[in-house]
Amino acid sequence: MNDTTAKRGWLRWLPLALLFTGLCTLPLFFVFDRPQSTDTLAQIKHIGILRVLTINGPNTYYEGASGAIGLEYDLAERFAASLDVALALEVTTNFASLIPRLLRGDAHMAAAGVTITDQRQQVLRFSRPFEQIRQQVVYLRGNKRPRRVEDLLGRRVEIVAGSSAAERLAELKVHHPGLEWTETSGKDAEELLAEVWTGELEVTITDSQTVALVRQHHPQIRVAFVLPHAENVAWAFPRNVDPDLFAAGNEFLRSIKKSGELNRLIDRYYGAVERFDYVNVTTYRRRIFSVLPEYESLFRASAEQTQLDWRLLAAQAYQESQWNPKAVSPTGVRGMMQLTKVTADRFDILDREDPRQSILGGAQYLRHLMDRLPPKIQDPDRTWLALAAYNVGFGHLKDARILARKNGRDPNKWVDVKEILPLLSVPKWYQRTKHGYARGHEPVSYVTRIRSFHDILLKIEEQDEPRQVTPQPQTSVPAA
Repeated sequence: MNDTTAKRGWLRWLPLALLFTGLCTLPLFFVFDRPQSTDTLAQIKHIGILRVLTINGPNTYYEGASGAIGLEYDLAERFAASLDVALALEVTTNFASLIPRLLRGDAHMAAAGVTITDQRQQVLRFSRPFEQIRQQVVYLRGNKRPRRVEDLLGRRVEIVAGSSAAERLAELKVHHPGLEWTETSGKDAEELLAEVWTGELEVTITDSQTVALVRQHHPQIRVAFVLPHAENVAWAFPRNVDPDLFAAGNEFLRSIKKSGELNRLIDRYYGAVERFDYVNVTTYRRRIFSVLPEYESLFRASAEQTQLDWRLLAAQAYQESQWNPKAVSPTGVRGMMQLTKVTADRFDILDREDPRQSILGGAQYLRHLMDRLPPKIQDPDRTWLALAAYNVGFGHLKDARILARKNGRDPNKWVDVKEILPLLSVPKWYQRTKHGYARGHEPVSYVTRIRSFHDILLKIEEQDEPRQVTPQPQTSVPAA
């Protein structure tokens, strides 16, 4: 075989060689350029586990006094249950590592308060949104307030690395070249807000939901202004997610929204922070340490007798009287729990201004209202509805529940009933009810404040902030 023949033979096989080389290198392209998670929905159901990435945080997932809690956790758990599989939660150490871990194939999806941004859409696939937030600029009350982006120039601004606040700031920097900030992967948004509260940090920027929750416990932090553009929160999937799994996630979110369960979950976590009262919350936190210890043993004893949460009773008593056993309202209700004479007589309370008797009477009355509600109403709705009845009367609550049902709402869910209660002050509506006019806005505010006070007390207990409890002398208390 001469050289010419050899060259012709090689040229004849060259196209096949190139094709073979291309086929060999093509998988390598996908290995390095595409996410690793390729489990199909059928495989997930066969194995029986849905792996979900999240982060620790007040509005994602954390361990509460009664176990795992958080909006994203609740949604992910319900989604896994809808697939008839177990939820395997993977908690990443910081937000910056969340997306890389998802792309690496560590989980099937991420449920971690991830917002949809242009940059993220280049590497992720997002479910339908289920919540909307805004990025808020936060500073400490008493310091000079930044009112616009220009006021951030020269200020020490620190944010969570990988958060959407970083993308928002990068967009603003185009028009404000002097804008500077630091991104940290060693702290979460709650820690940065706490540093603003202690004065260690001038300014941070984070989402509106986290700010609302944290302000209950650090009321001195203030929202300076809000960055442009609302952001949608959704579940994040790898780009090559199995279409059946992606469709199942979207269908679950669609159905949970249509059923009203999504709104009820959102109300569970954020309903107590709809209205923020700086002065009242600040005073309340101070009195937790200066006044509550004197009465804590009484709340605990009454709660044990009535099978209620003593911290709920304490929060309710603060809303009623600011823990003043001698409080008297213009309408004649008296004492720590602001009992009417009729209610006091019903539960054999002889002295409404005696804190022991008042707290027990209030606890017995709240338990009585809870027991009057239909058995199918579950907590926490049962508690919120009973508290509303404590404030406005059981008859008016019943009217509101009837109106709720007639208007296509769920009369057994607080999130629906609280939308109807204000109608009891509108002639068009209260004229159709058995018990007539009521100041329907008041029980809504009443329950909202108690929930906020209760959450604050729970948080202080979780943080083990020291409080000196004053023991009470043992005296006889009238039986129920």
